[in-house]
Amino acid sequence: MRQIIECRDIRKTYDNSGVKTPVLKGVTFSIAEGEFVAIMGPSGSGKSTLMHIIGALDTPTGGEYYLDGKDISKLSDDDLADIRREKIGFVFQAFNLLPRATVLRNVTLPLIYEGVAKEKREEIAKQALRESAFPEGFWQHHSNQLSGGMMQRVAIARALVNNPALILADEPTGNLDSKTGEIVLHTFQSLNEEGKKTIVLITHEAYVAEHADRIIHILDGNIVRDERNKNKRMAKTENL
Repeated sequence: MRQIIECRDIRKTYDNSGVKTPVLKGVTFSIAEGEFVAIMGPSGSGKSTLMHIIGALDTPTGGEYYLDGKDISKLSDDDLADIRREKIGFVFQAFNLLPRATVLRNVTLPLIYEGVAKEKREEIAKQALRESAFPEGFWQHHSNQLSGGMMQRVAIARALVNNPALILADEPTGNLDSKTGEIVLHTFQSLNEEGKKTIVLITHEAYVAEHADRIIHILDGNIVRDERNKNKRMAKTENL
């Protein structure tokens, strides 16, 4: 099976005026195409630093990181920006939507930057909204008129439009109540099961991680456990 992520002895040390702080201490793992994986750890465990490296937002101090077969661990900032645009769909805790733009426009933004023609980008955006289970009756609403769960599903749709190799979700239910969080987790599960999208979910909540097929536990900069989730939670589908 094709590997989307290969981390080999990834280390990250921050140097603050000569004071060196090791955050990642030799992390090695791989994620295959079509997997739904949660990376879980408490605050200070190194999971946020690892997320930044996986998302091509930062580079490691040592080791190698292959994303979709390409070593990106030593690329320039400009090259990393290209990788993020072409290979990764991001879903963040804070949604990062334009509040006075319509749902449809928010989802088409990555395609506007890519120079895709208007008719084509709207066609792609509408399909992404359908895949994220976002109701068509709200496509022309501004994002600041939506509930938190609906905003997050818009963010998921936006992450899909470039057909990325990887969807990286950073605490995507962190700003949501538990019921709304279930709806968002159901969306991720459906995307993975129906479309075989590769999804990496960063979380500190065991309950959230248990919706994934595999859980990588990180503590003090090391992977302490990497296990198949035999008791996977299926998100409730009420009020979808």
